[in-house]
Amino acid sequence: MTLTDHRKAIDKLDARIIRLLNERTRHVLQIGEIKIHGGEAIYVPHRERVVLQRICKLNQGPIKDESLRAIYREIMSAALSLEKSMTIAYLGPEATFTHQAALQRFGSSLRYAAQKTIADIFIEVGKNRADYGVVPVENSTEGVVTHTLDMFVDSNLRIVAQIILPIQYGLAGHARLKDVQRLYAHPQALAQCRIWVQRNLPKAEILETSSNARSAELAGQGDQALRRKTAAITGLLAAQKYNLKIIERDIQDFSDNATRFLVLGRQCGPATGRDRTSLMFSIADKVGALYHALEPFRRYKLNMTKIESRPSKRKAWEYFFFVDCDGHFTDPKVAAAIASLEEACNFAKVLGSYPNGD
Repeated sequence: MTLTDHRKAIDKLDARIIRLLNERTRHVLQIGEIKIHGGEAIYVPHRERVVLQRICKLNQGPIKDESLRAIYREIMSAALSLEKSMTIAYLGPEATFTHQAALQRFGSSLRYAAQKTIADIFIEVGKNRADYGVVPVENSTEGVVTHTLDMFVDSNLRIVAQIILPIQYGLAGHARLKDVQRLYAHPQALAQCRIWVQRNLPKAEILETSSNARSAELAGQGDQALRRKTAAITGLLAAQKYNLKIIERDIQDFSDNATRFLVLGRQCGPATGRDRTSLMFSIADKVGALYHALEPFRRYKLNMTKIESRPSKRKAWEYFFFVDCDGHFTDPKVAAAIASLEEACNFAKVLGSYPNGD
């Protein structure tokens, strides 16, 4: 085939693809109407996951599965935006890793509302000013985000999905590495790049910021002389937004550095067969109380994947415990374990059940 023949073939395929995409979207809109009449949530994480898994099984290349998932993410995002005017609250400003995680989950066609604090995200979703919220909960290097856990104590929101985002930091700015004297960094970013900074910028003045995006913004400000000795630890999306060049890539101390984010909503989806349930509880201050509280997980052979404790802030030496376990809260064994947990504890609450994995 000649170049002209190939281009004509592509034009015909594009016409078919557009027709089929619109046909697909009409079906999605009709499903959305059925859900609304039935009082069901429009966004269904487990169905989205099934679709992405199915298209990857159908894929015979040369398009990579990762690229195909990204394409379908935007197709589903466009359809969601037509079904309902949906707002996603996230920890801002724009171009933070939380923003990046939200885009990875929901695509670019929805409305995004940057919030100043994690508490603000809970408030926006709780007051129905946002349909969903995205909050960080733990980093593989630095551990749990305590403020997120604390917010669940008085909140009725549910965890409806999780997002695992690989975290890659870069040194960005308008300076050369050897000339950097001022370094803007969020405390979490600095903690995750501590070894690299000590080795490469041991004498740099470190200026703490409220976010990685704010670090990038500040590194691009000032006169030319100041910018030539200033840099930021930030993500690639933030560096791009503020027109910074990447001086060094992948400066995080661990190559498998990742952050887990939670999607907050008001209604959990049904069991998928591969789920995770998050719970919180408090116990009486007596010998063996924690052992008895956790015993149902052993009795029903449930894999407990995480446990964290936080001060209750209501009474000295009183704690809330946060637990993740495999299974959905409607699964018989999980339901039985929760019932036993409620009997053994002063307080117990299911925070949500959601598809396990990203």
